[in-house]
Amino acid sequence: MADKVYVDNNEATAAWNTVLFDRFSQYRHIFVVALKRFGDVAIAGQPPRSGDRILDIGCGFGDTAQQLASVAGPESHVVGVDAAERFIEAAQEEAAAAGVENVEFRVADVQTEALSGPYDYAFARMGTMFFANPVAAMRNVRQSLRPGATLVMVVWRRKLDNEWMYRSEEVVDRHVPKPNAEESEALTCGPGPFSMANADTTGDVLKAAGFEQMTFRRVDIDMFVGQDPAEAVEVALALGPAAETVRLAGDDADRVRPLIEQDLLALAGEYQTAAGEIVAPASAWIVSARVPDAG
Repeated sequence: MADKVYVDNNEATAAWNTVLFDRFSQYRHIFVVALKRFGDVAIAGQPPRSGDRILDIGCGFGDTAQQLASVAGPESHVVGVDAAERFIEAAQEEAAAAGVENVEFRVADVQTEALSGPYDYAFARMGTMFFANPVAAMRNVRQSLRPGATLVMVVWRRKLDNEWMYRSEEVVDRHVPKPNAEESEALTCGPGPFSMANADTTGDVLKAAGFEQMTFRRVDIDMFVGQDPAEAVEVALALGPAAETVRLAGDDADRVRPLIEQDLLALAGEYQTAAGEIVAPASAWIVSARVPDAG
């Protein structure tokens, strides 16, 4: 796929507010459960303190904001932000239904809009990889934090170490000419889920944004991607690199879709457990950084 130059987050926001929201909702039982396992490790390793003011970046359905509010206790206050209005609407409804009172949710483009604050702690579970200008976005986050505050974020490591996403994209690539993202009318999710996979690059982004004391902790899990091969194929073609290639390719992909699905079913069989589920290795960084002390 040809590289695409992103000048703002408008296209990614539109994608997450439409097709990606729909697909994330449909397969929430897979994606959110898998991402939560990484988030749980990150929060357990560097939890917010009791009473903290907390910023949840790219909060999605708001489940992490509710979790952070519980960890930090009733005196804390969590603000969840997401550029996609439909996610914020869902987050507000679910928090109200759960009776969680110390959270609030706002529609905001982290790259360009004021995030209020000052916050004591910022968290992001796979919510920072889609910025057109990550330095500007992370600088905005840093400016919303008090001196000495902590940032913790979870981002995917390299695609090669996330086997289901990597190998399913290889399957699609065998059948579909690489589409030109600049020419396709299909929406993309911005730079994509692996834009922060390189620790050196991400460290440089955070340093340029004004953070210090960056650390990277590798976390590997076995990620559930389907209750059976058929669902795993649906998931691969719904969200992720393979799905984006198929969407951008349009008719070229539709013509060979049966062949793609056939090969993906065979691939899924390689990861099938004795119980019939499809489980594949996945890997992420837990990144932490600190805002310099005042003076």
